[in-house]
Amino acid sequence: MFAESKKNRIEPIQGQTNRIVENTKIKGDLISEADIRIDGDLEGSITAKGKVVIGRAGKVIGKIECMNADVEGTFDGDLKVENVLSLKSTAVIEGDVIVGKLAVEPGATFNAACSMKGASLKSVKEDGQKQQKAGEKSA
Repeated sequence: MFAESKKNRIEPIQGQTNRIVENTKIKGDLISEADIRIDGDLEGSITAKGKVVIGRAGKVIGKIECMNADVEGTFDGDLKVENVLSLKSTAVIEGDVIVGKLAVEPGATFNAACSMKGASLKSVKEDGQKQQKAGEKSA
């Protein structure tokens, strides 16, 4: 009885990585519960609950949503990273980026509109105006 239920259970996907190797070109959307490594070309979107790695030879044009990302290659589009986006020295990023945290090595090219999750420019301006008004009232 218990042996049968173990066979029907789905094992966690942690530690497994989907790979798109060099000289592979894909047009379309990828959705994964696991990590994804791109060393070829992808035009489309990636949605991953794990980490997305764009290798040195990798090129992605489109949209990525993931938990963490390491970029060594080229990305052009919309990038949303829940936790940490790490840009290696060979990375080239263009587009719009929303991140929790950003790490950039010297040499990386980062031509993007970037916002940190949780703090928008509008809220920062509103806080500054509130502090200025509070200072005027106490004076």
